Amino acid sequence: MNEKEHIDKLMLELRRGTITIGVLSQLSSPKYGYSLVSLLEEKGVHVEPGTLYPLLRRLEKQGLLESKWDTNEARPRKYYVLSEVGQKVFEKLCVEWESIVQSLEGLITNKGVDKNGDG
Repeated sequence: MNEKEHIDKLMLELRRGTITIGVLSQLSSPKYGYSLVSLLEEKGVHVEPGTLYPLLRRLEKQGLLESKWDTNEARPRKYYVLSEVGQKVFEKLCVEWESIVQSLEGLITNKGVDKNGDG
């Protein structure tokens, strides 16, 4: 595996871990899949539909999302929204996210600096 392949693989792993919290952050009001893809894209988070739809189904199966079909339009759409449990989980994930960001900022800002003088 060359350097670009390593970087691409690691970037994919890093993004995969952040997509769930990004999706949950946008579902305090009902959204359908394609509108969610567009909304996330507008906010700088690129998510392929082939990644999003299975994630939405998984989160619904886990009880974090609720869904409802809207058949009033010419094209029926399935809308997703945070469940009560999903809202609580999202809040806890945000606290954890902030902690991770602070820790990593400390590591990245002081990269290679060891307080014992070993780095």
